[in-house]
Parts: sequence; C-alpha cells; structure tokens
Amino acid sequence: MAQHLLPNLKTRDSLRGYLKGLALEIGVRSLTDPQFAEELDRRDELAKFRDEFHVPVISELLSEDEIAGGVDPQEKCVYLNGCSLGLQPKETQKLVDDELEKWRKRGIRGHYLGEHPWYPIEDDVVATSANLVGAMPLEVAIMNSLTVNVHLGLAAFYKPTTERFKILMESEPFPSDKYAVESQIRWHGLDPLTTILYACPREGEKIWHTEDIVKMIEEEGDSIALVYFSGVHYTTGHLFDIQRITEVAHLKGCYAGFDLAHAAGNIELHLHDWKVDFACWCTYKYINSGPGSIAGFFVHEKFAYQFDHPRLTGWWSHNRDSRLSMPGELDLQPGAAGFQLSNPPVLQMMCLLGSLNVFKKTSMAQLTKKSRILTTYLELLLEDIIAKESTFMRIVTSSDPAERGCHLTLEFEHSAGLVQKYLRDRGIMTDTRGANGLRVAPVPLYNTFVDVLRFCNALAHCRSHLLKDKNKL
Repeated sequence: MAQHLLPNLKTRDSLRGYLKGLALEIGVRSLTDPQFAEELDRRDELAKFRDEFHVPVISELLSEDEIAGGVDPQEKCVYLNGCSLGLQPKETQKLVDDELEKWRKRGIRGHYLGEHPWYPIEDDVVATSANLVGAMPLEVAIMNSLTVNVHLGLAAFYKPTTERFKILMESEPFPSDKYAVESQIRWHGLDPLTTILYACPREGEKIWHTEDIVKMIEEEGDSIALVYFSGVHYTTGHLFDIQRITEVAHLKGCYAGFDLAHAAGNIELHLHDWKVDFACWCTYKYINSGPGSIAGFFVHEKFAYQFDHPRLTGWWSHNRDSRLSMPGELDLQPGAAGFQLSNPPVLQMMCLLGSLNVFKKTSMAQLTKKSRILTTYLELLLEDIIAKESTFMRIVTSSDPAERGCHLTLEFEHSAGLVQKYLRDRGIMTDTRGANGLRVAPVPLYNTFVDVLRFCNALAHCRSHLLKDKNKL
C-alpha cells in the first residue's frame, strides 16, 4: 500500500483545498477532530526529527503552583516559541561535553587534536550554514553576535556621499537594527532624522506591499546609499520579497542588506542567486543553537576578492596558514572569512553544530513544504475561533504563504498577556509583542499538527474563560 505523504503546495487556495479535501477523504467532519491532526502527522515524513530535540515536559517547564488544574504535569509541552528561542537538540550536550573534556585533558593541544580541532573550528559549521541560506561557503562566516555583524555589514556597505547618503528601512524595525543604523549614521556626522527613510504599511494596515517598497526605491533611489530590511519582520511575521527588493535597489545603484534573524532556518533563502550584498542572522531562534549563541554573516561572492573594499578587520581576517606567525601586514582572506575579527567561541560552535547535524538530514525545501501546510492548518483553526467571536482576536500576518514563514502574529482586543498566561499554565508556550500581540510559531523540525490542535483548543477555551470573567479584561 502506497504511503501518503504531505504534498508540495505553495498557494493559499491549494493549501486550504488540500486540508479540507483530506478531511472529507478520511471522513472527519471538522478540522478540529483529533483524528485529522493525527493523520497529518502520519503523513509527515519529517516527524522523526522531533525525537532529535528535547521537548520539555510541563513539570520541568513550570513550577507546581503555575500548572493549571486538570493538566497532566508529565505531558510534553506545546512549544511554539521557536521565533524567540529554539529547542535544544539532543546531540548538543555531548558535543559540548566532549570539548570540555578535551580542554580538561589536553589543554592548548585541543586546537589541533580530536574530531573537532579548535583552530579551524569554523570549518565544521560554515558549509551547512551556507546551505541553509542559499549561499556558497566562501560567502558565509559564523562569528560574533547578530548586532556586531550588523555593524560590520554597515561599516562595509554604508558609504554615504553628499548626493547618496540615505538608508531605507521598514517602519518599526527590530530595535537593535534601528539603534545600529542610527549609530552608524551619527558616526558619519549625519542626522538619523534626515537620513533614514521608512517604508510603511498603508494606512489602516499592518503589513507591507512590495509594490510600495519598489516605488519608494525607484523614486528616492538616487539619494539612497543602502536598502536595509528584515527578511521576516519580528512582530508581524511579514516576509519581505528579498529578491525583488534587491533587484530594484541594484538598479538604482544602492547596496542591499538584510537582517535574517527571523528568516534563517524558517524560510527558503537563495542569497547568492538573489545577489544580496550582505546579510546577518542569529542562530538561536529557528537554528536552535542556544540562548545568545553565535551568529552568521553573508557577503556576496562578487566582493570575495575585492581586498580593497573598506571593512573592519582583526587577526581572524588574516590568512589562516600564516596567521599565527603574527605578521605585521594583513593578508586578507577572501570572502566572508575576511570579515572575521577573532577566534570563534568553541562551545557555541558545538551548540550550533548539534542543530546543523539535524538540518543536514533534510533540506530547507522539505522543511518549508511542511511549514506551509502546518501554518495553514493553524490559520484555518484560528479562523474557526474568530468566526465564533470576531472581536476576540485577528490574524495580523498575511494569509499569502509567499508573504510569511511559520510564524503568525495574533492581535487581541484585550491584553495578550492574559492569553499568554492562560496558555502557559496549560503547558503551551507562546510569546507576546506589545500589549495585544501574541506570536505563534509552529516549527517544522519539531512541532506537530497535534501541537497546533492542542494550542487552538486551549485558545478557544481561553476565549470562553475570558468572556465569562469580564473583570479580567
């Protein structure tokens, strides 16, 4: 008997049609039927990867007095927080412990001994990281933290002149991006108020239209030095059209850079083919490398051998073969490696490797195939809740799969904090942004269709609970 697998669908109508058609095919009357979620999980060829992660049980996640009545404390939680911090891969602890043991037993000799010698440690993670973002290994370095890499990218690609000095960003960017951009502008003796252009959603809307961004670049491009956007916006979950924005920026003579903190490991990227100039990302969200862990940096191959391209450098920018001879003159490495400053932290590299070893067993194409169905299933269940009480909440994120990753943002009429607490006390982890925003991110590597159903069932009960107890609102 042929095994039924999840299909590769990309449009809103085809995804919704598949889910509704499957419900009819297997004879369930509602998408909320547990048998339907279980059938989708049976068809998920990536379901096996959940076993490669530690999914906290509720009694480990919450204190005894936080757990709501009637909740089984030994049940695994529903973890929908991958947009903030990914789960720990099971291999990570051994990889870290092995390097701690090597340090204990071999001291400085660990730089050259063992399965993961420390001196060339970046070689263990660069190729797989490059594959995650659609790049060549030459174009990727794993180094520093995200905002440090943002500054390195801005230092190299923001070169204001009298005529061309502005930076175009999306409105309400991640604060660290805004702070970094403003500080770089001031460093050049300019005023952020007259230097930053913000692309905004249309009046009364929460998300952006690509054609509006394109029009802005076309109209203002002669004065723009750098177009710098998020890949996925951190509060709304909106996926910007990176390829189109880059194309138009280049046509107007602007550099194009991106913060991919919420895109890397979430959506399928093709940074090399899209000719993005530079990009940065953290690895602790969808790439599961642990809290505050090391970050990624991309610079396009076209700059790889432009050794005179201005940048900030350090001793790890120098050619590896002669670096330790401590020459007085810098022999710059080609590609992104030439932007490195210092030797990378080995234990963080091992945390990253633990997750990359899981990613190596699949592909971003496979992950996003599942993600589109998983998030559409979430969307349909949410719409069912909204249909019963339209004022309770609304979905902020676009319903077009081409304009989002796995993360949906919900906006509540009243405090999202009350909703988050209700869910948390039942072992369902989400996070809030602003007073009324709740972010929900079913990650295809470890979340299931049953997870999504459990979340939506709890959210429906939360709605009834809050409506009954008006004093809490």
